[in-house]
Amino acid sequence: MANLKDIKNRIQSVESTKKITRAMKMVAAAKVKKSETAVKSARPYTRELVFMFQKLLNSVTEFSRETLKIKYAIDDYPALLEKREIKNVGMLVMTSNKGLAGAYNANVVRDVLKRIKQYKEDGIGVYLFVAGQKGISALRKKCVQLGCPIEKKYFSAVDTPSPIEARDIAEDMAEYFVEKKIDKIEIVTTRFKNMMSYFVEDWQVLPVVGVTDVHNRITDDILDPLMEFMPDKHHILQKVVPMYMTNIFYQALLEAQASELASRMTSMSAATTNAEKMIKELTIEYNKTRQTAITQELIEVVNGANSLK
Repeated sequence: MANLKDIKNRIQSVESTKKITRAMKMVAAAKVKKSETAVKSARPYTRELVFMFQKLLNSVTEFSRETLKIKYAIDDYPALLEKREIKNVGMLVMTSNKGLAGAYNANVVRDVLKRIKQYKEDGIGVYLFVAGQKGISALRKKCVQLGCPIEKKYFSAVDTPSPIEARDIAEDMAEYFVEKKIDKIEIVTTRFKNMMSYFVEDWQVLPVVGVTDVHNRITDDILDPLMEFMPDKHHILQKVVPMYMTNIFYQALLEAQASELASRMTSMSAATTNAEKMIKELTIEYNKTRQTAITQELIEVVNGANSLK
């Protein structure tokens, strides 16, 4: 039977763990509400931007860079809208910097590995752009075996999503696309559903054929070819394409952050409940052991008294 001191130490250890998990649950709960508000506030803008972008593309029949001043790869819209055979894919993977978020990171990594293997079977190469320390750690060794290098790593973007961070990521991937290192850009992220659930999704950013927004609003059938452009369609597209790419990446960052926090809150809540259950069981075991020890001592005293008679 376990020693009373050992049981007491285990109770104290679990109590300490419960305090940590409860604190983490409260922190995640406070943050996830703010993150949920940010996600839901950004979705209407993303929806309308994609809708407008689709209408614009359906109204333009040719692309030209003759009159454009191109400073960054993301400004080279003719190259970004070019359709070509897909030989290599640039995949942005959204994970977290911190653990203790349940199966959040494992679900994303599992989906990424599944997609990489499928691409390899089809003879398509994969270049990874990974946001979050957990994703980098999980994919580093496996990607060496699969032959898909991690080209870029991002850390602060997943903790504090911002349009500036999204723009930097979009510029990196646009540069690879313009230089024809990759022929397709996609994002593996998680769609926030509510405080209790999320699911892994794959968003195609480029090529933009058949664009749908994050609410699956298909815009192919809603065409408006009669559009006038000022100053001209090429300069407008040069502004809109970076806006489209940056906003898609920003939306993905917001969705991933909200999903991570929701998963951590749920996980820490379950851990706190399990700790309370374990403390209760250990307390019962402690009391039984203590009662057994007292009973044994009484028996020894009685036996000792009887032996003196």
